Amino acid sequence: MPLQNRVDPFGTILATPARGLFMGNRGGRLHDPATRTLMKRRWASKAWICCLTEFRGRYRRVMGAGYTELFFLDEVTALAAGHRPCFECRHKDARRFADLHAPGTRAGDLDRLAHPERIAGPRQAPAEPLPDGAMVAVADKAYALRQGHYLEWSPFGYVAAVPPDEMPPLRLLTPGVFLGILSRGYLPVWHDSATRLVKG
Repeated sequence: MPLQNRVDPFGTILATPARGLFMGNRGGRLHDPATRTLMKRRWASKAWICCLTEFRGRYRRVMGAGYTELFFLDEVTALAAGHRPCFECRHKDARRFADLHAPGTRAGDLDRLAHPERIAGPRQAPAEPLPDGAMVAVADKAYALRQGHYLEWSPFGYVAAVPPDEMPPLRLLTPGVFLGILSRGYLPVWHDSATRLVKG
């Protein structure tokens, strides 16, 4: 039976056999190591990060005694759920990500700005065009914008490309501070299924 440690674009932590490209955490332990099941809280601090699954040969027992390892389909999903690049294992990406907000921005600054939207849930999408990598919701489905198409998200990958004129009113999932960083040129890592649907 799969562990409950996979994060969807809404920030919900799911149990699914699907695998992801990235792991991360929410600042500490959210599970009971004896049962390897989640406790009631869904974050331990405002430091929500997106990490590499392999780094310097380190090995972790998932849902062991330490922090709760979480997993994401891709970086687009992680950003939508409110997780920024890790300043240790992804230092170059994290520094570029932060500096696109404002030169010299620190990790804690991004966490402080993103956190209210992380926990508030979907909100009204802005009137201006969204950047590639933005994630939106229609009812209980999530879609990522790529090259003018909305790609329907699933735990196993993106499953359909929908033209914008066929989309009903949208609610925004990606936190506003991260949306601004995408607008200024940050290029998140996409799952291969997105490239198969819409190249570019």
